[in-house]
Amino acid sequence: MLIDTGSSLTWLQCRPCIIYCHIQVDPIFEPKASKTYRALSCASSECSLLKSSTLNDPACDIDRKACVYTASYGDQSFSMGFLSQDLLSLTPSQTFPSFTYGCGQDNQGLYGKAAGIIGLAHGKLSMLDQLSTKYGNAFSYCLPTSGSPTSGGGFLSIGKIAPSPYKFTPMIDDPRNPGLYLLSLAAITVAGRPLGLSAARYKVPTIIDSGTVITRLPTSIYSVLKQAFVTIMSSKYKPAPAFEILDACFQGTPKSISAVPEIQLIFKGGANLALGPQNILLEVDEGVTCLAIASSSGSSPIAIIGNYQQQTFNVAYDVSTRRIGFAPGGCR
Repeated sequence: MLIDTGSSLTWLQCRPCIIYCHIQVDPIFEPKASKTYRALSCASSECSLLKSSTLNDPACDIDRKACVYTASYGDQSFSMGFLSQDLLSLTPSQTFPSFTYGCGQDNQGLYGKAAGIIGLAHGKLSMLDQLSTKYGNAFSYCLPTSGSPTSGGGFLSIGKIAPSPYKFTPMIDDPRNPGLYLLSLAAITVAGRPLGLSAARYKVPTIIDSGTVITRLPTSIYSVLKQAFVTIMSSKYKPAPAFEILDACFQGTPKSISAVPEIQLIFKGGANLALGPQNILLEVDEGVTCLAIASSSGSSPIAIIGNYQQQTFNVAYDVSTRRIGFAPGGCR
């Protein structure tokens, strides 16, 4: 399952895969094999919450009298199926009855071999909201390094945040993005040197989203970051052509490009992500490696902290106290 702090509805692929299911690592869930499974009706209160949780209107399967959900994402991926309830087992001894989720019958997009998505954004149907009365309004995770043979130890924990040397930054409320987690970007450094931007330039809506791959920054910030990064890198490595949205590229592999300046994303209150090579470089083609940060698209300036930059960090969301924390070395 993929962890997504940018969407609320949890869903997984379900047989009989009426339209399409992609290949996944584990066997596809068979609802008929569960004694506690039930599809929710079109008149259920949970069905009426779909619009606020997915931004898509629910539909009704007249033959089955079942509520049909559609969950869609910014990269055009989507899942459609039956809104359902079942017993959720977190551990053999910790279970949660009547957990609401989507039983996906048409699941198309960039999911890799994951069985589905765990929705952790603000929303009445999110896993966090459903479990908060029992476990508390907080969660934490560590995303392991993608594609690394030595990666491992990633986790998701719902409830009380385990002790760790977290540095916290306040959550920001934004009525334009009520379901998302926002924080205040205060500064960025490259090789220990600030970009030299005014505090006002950093005052843009900044979303932390584990469902977005690479970090996106407004052009006014990204262009200065790119210039500082390229100035250092070009003295040692030959430039390479841009690859799609990634336009700071060099010849070589992440292994061969050993001298990479640290990039720090610094947030209000002193919390920071000190990015190492595994968070900075992405091999996009054989022998071509790029800075894994890009300029935001669209007319509205917005920043998104993506999952590539969060990898190996412990990330804690203490929703009850309205703060987000970071700690290095959570997993490989």
